Amino acid sequence: MTEPLSFEKSRAELAAPRLPEPGVKVQASLPADQRRRSEPGLPRLSEPEIMRHYSRLASLNYSISENFYPLGSCTMKYNPVANEVASALPGFAAIHPYQDEDSVQGALELMWRLEQALCQVVGVDRVTLQPAAGAHGEWTALRMIQAYHQSRGEDRSEVIVPDSAHGTNPASAALCGFKVVEVRSGADGRVDVADLESKLSERVAALMLTNPNTLGLFEREILEMAEMVHAVGGKLYYDGANLNAFMGICRPGDMGFDAVHMNLHKTFTTPHGGGGPGAGPVGVKEDLEPFLPRPTIEKSNGAFRLDFERPQSIGRVRSFYGNFGMLVRAYTYILAMGADGLTQASEDAVLAANYVRKRVEGVLDLPHAGPCMHEFVASARNLAPHGIKALDVAKGLLERGYYAPTIYFPLIVPEAVMVEPTETESKATLDAFTDALAEIVRLAKDAPDELHEEPRSLPIGRLDEVAAARHPKLRWNPPQEA
Repeated sequence: MTEPLSFEKSRAELAAPRLPEPGVKVQASLPADQRRRSEPGLPRLSEPEIMRHYSRLASLNYSISENFYPLGSCTMKYNPVANEVASALPGFAAIHPYQDEDSVQGALELMWRLEQALCQVVGVDRVTLQPAAGAHGEWTALRMIQAYHQSRGEDRSEVIVPDSAHGTNPASAALCGFKVVEVRSGADGRVDVADLESKLSERVAALMLTNPNTLGLFEREILEMAEMVHAVGGKLYYDGANLNAFMGICRPGDMGFDAVHMNLHKTFTTPHGGGGPGAGPVGVKEDLEPFLPRPTIEKSNGAFRLDFERPQSIGRVRSFYGNFGMLVRAYTYILAMGADGLTQASEDAVLAANYVRKRVEGVLDLPHAGPCMHEFVASARNLAPHGIKALDVAKGLLERGYYAPTIYFPLIVPEAVMVEPTETESKATLDAFTDALAEIVRLAKDAPDELHEEPRSLPIGRLDEVAAARHPKLRWNPPQEA
C-alpha cells in the first residue's frame, strides 16, 4: 500500500482521542470481568491528519465514477446523481421503518408504484420488494415455488440448473433443500433441449434459467422449454441478472416464466457491491401470489396499507420492508427514463456489447457465434502457446487503467473473459478499452515475461495467488505481534 494504516501513523506522544459521552446510562451492575481495564488502542493523530489519511485511502479505490468497469454479468454502470438526491430527501431518509402507516403514506405509495412499474417491465401479476439482493431473490422465489407445490400435496425434490448458470442458482436451490440437477449446454452455448427433456419428471419443482443466458446468448427455444417444464407440473424461474438486455423489448412473463427476480443494483442503477446494499425484488404470476412474503402493500380507498393477513405466505424474508433507499433510487430512475428510455437503455447495452465483441474478434477467441445480447464471453486460450492466461490479460488491463472483466466464468469456457460494457459508456471509451486489449495481446506474443509482471503502477502489484488462498492475512498485526 502507498498509504500506511492509521495505527502505523499513530504517535504515542499525542493525547488519546477525546470520545463523546455515550448518551446512555452505564449500568453499575456490569460484571467486572466485562469492563475495559485500559483505554482502547485508538490511533493518535490530529484531526487534519485523519482527514487526509482517509482522503488518500479513498483515492486508491477503483470506482465507476473514475474508470470503465466492464465486469461481465454484474452490470456495473453509472448511478445517476438524481437517484441519490431523491433518496436523500428528508421525507424518505428521515423516516423510521416502523412508523404508523398513516405517517408514511408517501413511502408506501412509492413502493406500490414501483411494484406496478416492475410488473409491467417483466410481465408478472405481483411483486415483493423485500429481498435484499439477487441471491436473496432467488431463494425467495424458490421458497414460494416450494410452498406452491406443498399446498397441492406434491413432493417435488429437484431443481434443474444449466451448467452455465450463476453459482448462486444451485446454491439457492440447495439451501431450500432441493436436489440440484444439471442440464448441459449445447455446442452453440444454449441449453441442450434434448438433455433437458431427459431430466424432466414429476420430481421437478422448477427450472432456473436466465435469458439471455450467462454467455450473453438468447435462448431461442425458451417457449418450447417453458411448455416442457409446465407439462410435468414444474415452474419456470427467471434469474434477472441479465434483464439489462430486455427492458421494453420482451418480458420474461411472456416467455412462460412464473417467478422473476430483478436486480435493482444491476438493471435499475442503484448502487452495487461496495457502493451500498442491493435489492432483489421478485415478481410472480397469479398462482404464486398467495405465497408472497408478508406484508404486501395494498391500496384501498385511496390509502396504502401493509397487509399481514396472508395465511399462505412464506413469511417475512427481510427486516423492515427491504432496502428502502434502493427502492427510492430505482423508482427515480424509472420515472426519469420512462418506458421509451428503458427500452433505449437495453438497445444501447446490446449495441455496445456487439460493438466490443466485433472489435475483439481476432484478438481473443470467440467460442460461440454471434450476435450476442448485452454481454459476451471471449477466451484467452489462443494465448496459451505464449504462456499467457486470462489472469494475465486481466492484470494487463488493470495496469492500463481499466477494471478487469470477469474471468474464468462461466466455467464451461476455458480461460473465459466475460465483458459487459453496459449502455452508459461512450464509443470513445469502448474504443480505448479494446485498443488496450489489443496492446496486451501483442505484448503477450512479443514479450510475455513483461506481461507476467503487470500491474506495476498500482498500489498492489502481482500477488502470490496460492499463498494468499492458503495463508490469508485477515487482520493487521502490530509489529510486536507480527
